[in-house]
Amino acid sequence: MTFLSIVLPVYKVQGYLRQCLDSLLSQSFTDFEIVAVDDRSPDYSGAILAEYAARDPRVRVVTAPENLGLGRARNLGLEHATGEYVWFVDSDDWLSEGALNATAERLRETDADLLIVGWDRVHWDGRVQAGTARKSLAAAPDVFSVEQWPKVLNILHVAWNKVVRREFLLRLGFVFEAGWYEDVSFSFPVMLAAPRISTLPRTCVHYRQRRTGAITRTVGDRHFEVFDHWEHALDLATKYASPTDEVRGLLFRRMIWHFLRVLRHDARVPRESRARFFGRMSEMYKTHLPPAGYPLPARTEGMRYRMVAGGSYRSLRVFDFAVGRARQAKRLVRRAAGWVKRRTRQVAGQVYYRVQLRLPVDQSLALYGAYWFRGVSCNPAAIAAKAAELAPHLRPVWVVAEPYAKAMPAGVDHVVAGTLPYYRAVARARYLVNNVNWPNRLVKRRGTTHVMTHHGTPLKKMGADQADHPAAVKDPDFRAQMRRADRWDYSVTANPFTTVAWESAYPCSHETLEVGYPRNDRLATATAADSAAARGRLGIPAGRRVVLYMPTHREWLPDGRRVLDTERFAEELGPDSTLLVREHYFTTPAEPASGAAVVDVSDHPVVEDLYLAADVLLTDYSSAMFDFAVLNRPIVIFAPDWPVYRDVRGVYFDLLAEPPGAVATEYAALVGLFQNGSYADESAAAARASFRTRFCSLDDGHAAERVVRRIFFDTNQ
Repeated sequence: MTFLSIVLPVYKVQGYLRQCLDSLLSQSFTDFEIVAVDDRSPDYSGAILAEYAARDPRVRVVTAPENLGLGRARNLGLEHATGEYVWFVDSDDWLSEGALNATAERLRETDADLLIVGWDRVHWDGRVQAGTARKSLAAAPDVFSVEQWPKVLNILHVAWNKVVRREFLLRLGFVFEAGWYEDVSFSFPVMLAAPRISTLPRTCVHYRQRRTGAITRTVGDRHFEVFDHWEHALDLATKYASPTDEVRGLLFRRMIWHFLRVLRHDARVPRESRARFFGRMSEMYKTHLPPAGYPLPARTEGMRYRMVAGGSYRSLRVFDFAVGRARQAKRLVRRAAGWVKRRTRQVAGQVYYRVQLRLPVDQSLALYGAYWFRGVSCNPAAIAAKAAELAPHLRPVWVVAEPYAKAMPAGVDHVVAGTLPYYRAVARARYLVNNVNWPNRLVKRRGTTHVMTHHGTPLKKMGADQADHPAAVKDPDFRAQMRRADRWDYSVTANPFTTVAWESAYPCSHETLEVGYPRNDRLATATAADSAAARGRLGIPAGRRVVLYMPTHREWLPDGRRVLDTERFAEELGPDSTLLVREHYFTTPAEPASGAAVVDVSDHPVVEDLYLAADVLLTDYSSAMFDFAVLNRPIVIFAPDWPVYRDVRGVYFDLLAEPPGAVATEYAALVGLFQNGSYADESAAAARASFRTRFCSLDDGHAAERVVRRIFFDTNQ
């Protein structure tokens, strides 16, 4: 028997259908079928379905005899489904990578009759809202009934976030009713009747918030159909379950909440029909009020419930108008106060900064920053550590942005960016060391030394060299970029290649320190014991092959889109491997499965720990390859979009012609490299040796010392 049937009702979704189908058919989990119901769609949706069915046998198309509507179309799909479980996915939404595999694993773990999965809301303008139910789903027991965990009734009552055992549906005869809001009369009875419910607090569904075409944004009296569906839901709840007083109270409260939302927020009840809609709502309140009562919401929402109970629509209108105006005024006051506070702080900071600039330079102060003030890391951290050893007369202070201040290591002296101590430090520091540029308004004082350490050997074009590749440029003001670079006294480079690249990227009058990368000193001197300790800190069991995956950022991909399904790849690696996934800091973190097979290390503070723990690095175009090569361990390049990256970003050399190891441009080839061991064969080792000769010759464990002696002691030793 097929494990999962995905029922896909299709009607007027030609603009979204391909994305939906692609998200299903590209999943690593394959034991599923798609029962696509062509609900007599008048657009090209039917042709798209036929195209996909012709090339993939997992897609079966059922054509409705007439336009049935969403609920009845789902019923038709259910009649043709053969899977153990059924998932009613909406055809304008799409699934996240690894969603089917995660869902199947959870169902097998719990043997649930009903699984409720997580989702996010993706707006038409690109905004993404993380699922508001994620915390609730995570707080649920492993397996429960509604009586055991009634809070499940507060989770969004739709069909597409639920995977249901098909035999359970057929045995009880659950089907969708016709009309708008058909989810109500399906979801609540199914939840109440299910003996075994479980949850998956992972984003599985990307819930599209359409600009046009959504039922909840359509004006009309069909919104009155919500009452019939709630009547039917309550009847079925009594038929298939014996709700406790607590469950009855929560169900009633949810019903009134839904009515108010349809009237006030989501829907478009015609103005002339709103009093009548409220009257029907009030009747439902009086008819179905539980004898034991219900938990009344607090504050303004509770006031609305009381007005529904009293049947006073005029009072509700006046109340909502007053609350709306008060909230609007509060928002305006808050925004104005926030703007005044920010401007006052900025002006005060700049005035204070200008005053501090007139005071003597603090000859003992060395100010450090890294990655836009994210904390202690990278080359500045290595230089600061060596300076503490060789130049103890200097006082090191780090600049950190407010969101990262709490994560600063204990005992590290730091100032928070934008505060008065920060302005005093940047105005009076003798030495300023950073791996990115300091803010635009910072003044380069006479008698101070600015050290730019950079944070990677460049494959992609940087600085002024980006002018020939404008598609990926985030800061097109190259004159301002160069003004910031003009403040550098020293530019630290890792190798002759980088020295040459920076010559054209930053045509400024600084001195180049071609000394190797300080952050790689730890890698150059690492021992087997260091690697074992790094694995221990990450909780990786001994004897496992560790693959570290570090993709770079792609400006042209939508946020959240990945080029590699990490869960699927982890399965391909086999049971004796662990895949560490570290996303680029510009990328919204994905949600890889947690456990021995895949570990998300995107937030791990020290990347060198990850290098030491890994047996092999898997990357695409990240500068991590240049650092990891210092360890002389296998590196695999997965470059499925190399021509795009090369042409859009611009590159300093042909990575595929001069790779640091084995290369794959297709997923099947990538899997093959690991399964047959060729990622570590003689050919890969020879490529790595050539790569190391070109890029790692200066990484001998003493780069930080060379920088410290040159900067703080003015020697070249």
